[in-house]
Amino acid sequence: MDLILASQSPARLKTLQNAGLSPHVQVANVDEEALLEADKDKTPAERVQHLARAKAQKIAASTNYQHPTCIVGCDSMLLIEGALVGKPHTPEEATKRWKKMRGGSGNLLTGHFLMVGTSKNWASRGATCATTVNFADLSDAEIEAYVKTGEPLEVAGAFTVDSLGGPFVTSIEGDYHSVVGISLPLLRKMYTELGGFWPDLWA
Repeated sequence: MDLILASQSPARLKTLQNAGLSPHVQVANVDEEALLEADKDKTPAERVQHLARAKAQKIAASTNYQHPTCIVGCDSMLLIEGALVGKPHTPEEATKRWKKMRGGSGNLLTGHFLMVGTSKNWASRGATCATTVNFADLSDAEIEAYVKTGEPLEVAGAFTVDSLGGPFVTSIEGDYHSVVGISLPLLRKMYTELGGFWPDLWA
C-alpha cells in the first residue's frame, strides 16, 4: 500500500515516520482562505475537516492511481475565544495572538481526511480531533524572543508543542499527536473502518 501525505508539514511527516510509516509527500496547494470563507456558517470542526478533504481530493485527482494507495489530508487550526485561527504569517500577528493566548487555553482542531483505493474506486473517511491546549503566562519579552525565531509564523495557532514552543504549553487535554499535526489513533481508526490493517502500513 502506497502512503501519500498531502501536507508539507515536517512535523506531520516526522510523526508518521516515528510510527513506522514511510509516506511520500505531495503538497496540495488549495485556497484555504476561500474555503474558510465559503464555510463560514459551518462549525469550526467542519471547516477544518473541509480543508483536509480538499487537500486529499486534490492529490487524488492529480494522478491516475492504478495501485492501492492511501492518501492522508490534514489541516490544523486553533479555536480561541470563539475565533478560528491558522498560521499568523507575520511577526505582528503572532505577537498579537500570543498576548491573547498566554495564561489561557484554546482548542486545537485537526481535520483528517483519508482516501484508500485506486482512481477507479476510492473509499474515504473524514474526522476532526479536538485537543485542549493550556498555555503558560509568557512575559512580553518571552513572546518577543519566540516570535523573533520565526517558528510561530507558519504553524497553526502560532505555536508548536514539539519544538521551541514546547516550554510554553503547560498541559494538553487530548491527543498529543493531534497537537503536533496528525492524530495517530484517529488515523488508525479511520483506516481500520475502511477495511485496512494498520500494521500493513509499517515500512
